Amino acid sequence: MDDTEIRGKIEALVEEEHALRNASEHTDEQRARLKQIEEDRDQLWDLLRQRDAKRQYGEDPDEAQPRPEPQVESYLQ
Repeated sequence: MDDTEIRGKIEALVEEEHALRNASEHTDEQRARLKQIEEDRDQLWDLLRQRDAKRQYGEDPDEAQPRPEPQVESYLQ
């Protein structure tokens, strides 16, 4: 997956998130989906940052791999 594909997936997740958040009431399924969207989006952003770092240091960005969700979610902001 290249940067353009990753950014496209992030944009699609953001659009879906906005649509869900604009609903007047949220079901348990919608709340679960919102949580999954946030986690997926964070993993994709992390992957982009890894790719940028590899490029910066002359490494192959295609070697970057998605990190497990618990690892990404535990980063300090």
